[in-house]
Amino acid sequence: MRSLLKWMLRVALMLALAAIVVGVWKREEIQRLLAVNSLFSEEKIVHNFSHMDEAFLTVALPRGNGPTSKLPYGVGFDLPEGTDQWIEDRAVTSLLVMQDGDIRFEEYYLGTGPDDRRISWSVAKSYLSALFGILLAEGAIGSLDDPVVQYAPKLAGTAYDGATVRNVLNMASGVTFNEDYFDPNSDINRMGRVVALGGELDDFAASLQDIFVEPGAQWQYVSIDTHVIGMVIRGATGRSVSDLLTEKIVQPLGLEHDGYYVADGAGVAFVLGGLNFTTRDFARFGQMILQNGTYGGQQLVPADWIAESVLPSAPTQAGKIGYGYQWWIPVGAHEGEFLARGVYGQYIYFDQPRGVLIVTTGADRKFRDDGVNEANVEMFRSIAQSL
Repeated sequence: MRSLLKWMLRVALMLALAAIVVGVWKREEIQRLLAVNSLFSEEKIVHNFSHMDEAFLTVALPRGNGPTSKLPYGVGFDLPEGTDQWIEDRAVTSLLVMQDGDIRFEEYYLGTGPDDRRISWSVAKSYLSALFGILLAEGAIGSLDDPVVQYAPKLAGTAYDGATVRNVLNMASGVTFNEDYFDPNSDINRMGRVVALGGELDDFAASLQDIFVEPGAQWQYVSIDTHVIGMVIRGATGRSVSDLLTEKIVQPLGLEHDGYYVADGAGVAFVLGGLNFTTRDFARFGQMILQNGTYGGQQLVPADWIAESVLPSAPTQAGKIGYGYQWWIPVGAHEGEFLARGVYGQYIYFDQPRGVLIVTTGADRKFRDDGVNEANVEMFRSIAQSL
């Protein structure tokens, strides 16, 4: 009996030691997984959205050594009636309104400030669209109608085999992908865990095998499509998206602060939603888009690409919000009215005829409630019209 007890004690000690070793070895991965599980909790969401580098691997987007471009302050104005309640209801963390290149309003909420580098979520998709337009004009990508496997051969034999570059730009790949953020077993949340645990998103994309409709036949918001655009860019150029974005957009904009991408275990940028910049630096990108790709006297993004990419070219349902090449076009939009949009209340809204740009970040845990996006767009329109 005594020898049995000794044996059991020895086994218990060995198991405890093994657990400690594994815990130390996998500590960073465990910490990231715990951070992901509490990322959107009510008590942590505001802090987390300003400190994504505490929870994830990242890749830097250095601003470079050039001068900071000016964002001059113009004449202030009173926000429309109801804006204060909207700010509270939507858990807005920053609101910046520009007109004709001048800041007309800038404020920060819920303990955030102008130096916070906030997560953009799917606003990042529109940045990738701008970069894609540059590379297309440079000839790195031959045609929007090229198959994605031409540039991303890892996707041969997967659900993406048969989709064109245009299909993925339009979110019309036909690939089966569950985008339900509130379902822990959805594809979007499984993908988040891949990032948190240091896995590789290229492998995740290549694991998708099913389509629900032929490519190009139907629009359905599928965030992994944007990762595939990144794969196309990397395959076409032999360079990382982070390096290309830094060289061709970030540094020419003259940002105030370095930015960064959340990254996967291979150091590949999380291009579908991992950009982090300050609100003012988001505004610098927005102002460049508002000005049809020009900034600081340079044509950074081809004007014809911006014009094409913000047209509602995707096969969305009639009467519903439109989609272009990684840009949203709201219902009832006039010419030159479009937006970049991310979950939990991240927006860059454009009204080109009025010269208006609105950047807002948020931590809105009710962003999926019926009518919220439509109400947000109407608020942006009200602000633009009141200037």
